[in-house]
Amino acid sequence: MATTVHRNGSLTPVSLQGFVLVGFGGGAETQALLFAVFLVLYLVTVLGNLTMMVVITLDARLHSPMYFFLKNLSFVDLCLSSVIIPNALANIFSSSKTISFAGCAAQFFFFSLLAATEAVLLAVMAYDRFMAICSPLRYPVTMCPTTCARLVLGTFCVACLNSIVQTSLTFQLPFCSSNDIDYFFCDVPPLLQLACGSTALNELVMFGICGFIIVCAVFVVIISYGYITVTILRLHSGSGRHKVFSTCGSHMTAVSLFYGTGFAIYGQPGGVASMEQGKVVSIIYTLVIPMFNPLIYSLHNKDVKDALRRLGQRHSLLKESG
Repeated sequence: MATTVHRNGSLTPVSLQGFVLVGFGGGAETQALLFAVFLVLYLVTVLGNLTMMVVITLDARLHSPMYFFLKNLSFVDLCLSSVIIPNALANIFSSSKTISFAGCAAQFFFFSLLAATEAVLLAVMAYDRFMAICSPLRYPVTMCPTTCARLVLGTFCVACLNSIVQTSLTFQLPFCSSNDIDYFFCDVPPLLQLACGSTALNELVMFGICGFIIVCAVFVVIISYGYITVTILRLHSGSGRHKVFSTCGSHMTAVSLFYGTGFAIYGQPGGVASMEQGKVVSIIYTLVIPMFNPLIYSLHNKDVKDALRRLGQRHSLLKESG
């Protein structure tokens, strides 16, 4: 719902057909450069995450809880980028840059769903590493396939509840006659700037729910890796320490990048000073992090590199035999 502001200060509701995603400023050369950079990063993101999903699915040696969660993380990253970037690419050279009201709400819902899913999933992955390293004898029973599936399903349910609340509260606001969103996708901060009514409840819910999810997830990660660190220091094998540190280091890198950028925008009032800063931070967690996650987990993971090599050898043998 939008509103028209009259000279006497009264507000009359009007039908809002859609929004205009302003995106990034600059001339034609800047827009062309942005298109090229975004396209390359997105293609790398798609290729990297699809590769991780295919390798983990096809290689029986990677059919373990850790790689089950990693495959789900790759799926979430792929979807997260695909909800935002293709539309952003299309809008760069579009004269109208419009998105329908329903399209904006749908994009908002799925972005919120996937971002929250990744936040909780990273905490689940930390708990998995804690069980594997600190309780190796109980690990096969505790993290059985049924438990892993339930954890992933629970992650999506929590994220879905968050997304439903955020979307319903945001899109029932009365929006002003200007429908220009100073952003490259439909997100909470720029939409709240267009609202004519009070956004106090929306901001409270956003900071409350997002802050709660991030704080709880970070708490689980810190506790898990605290116990992991103590356990690693007790290991007498240097190679064992190196393998554990390599695996956990990859996860901690991904966790730090995602939680840091998420908290900057959603976890605290006035997290970013301007929409321009918000756009830069948003690029990090909608494109850069989904692109880097497969690289982080593959380059620092001997099992994944071995699986990639076996898959390549299998492909070569099939070509030779064909």
